[in-house]
Amino acid sequence: MIKLDIINRVAEKTGVPKMKAEQAVDALFHSMKEALTRGERIELRGFGVFVVKPRKRGVGRNPRTGEEVAIPSGKTIRFKPGKDLQVSDDGELKGETDSEGSDF
Repeated sequence: MIKLDIINRVAEKTGVPKMKAEQAVDALFHSMKEALTRGERIELRGFGVFVVKPRKRGVGRNPRTGEEVAIPSGKTIRFKPGKDLQVSDDGELKGETDSEGSDF
């Protein structure tokens, strides 16, 4: 799924024009980017949590030459799915219902 698919789904589910849906999706993503840039945690109940975690320095290898490359420390974004989004042992989403009953 790409951003355009999300915009189309929002427009379809809400009945708003695609331009308005695009503005809403863009505003949501922009707000999420800003929050993550500030190091804030984003919790979307029933969906999951986005957190910014520190990444340690390390040493990697250039796959072409085998030469060691220093990897600087930094930050990375991690996503932990909520209970409704986790996959069960049989490969199905735990909170999933049939396509008619799904919320999104």
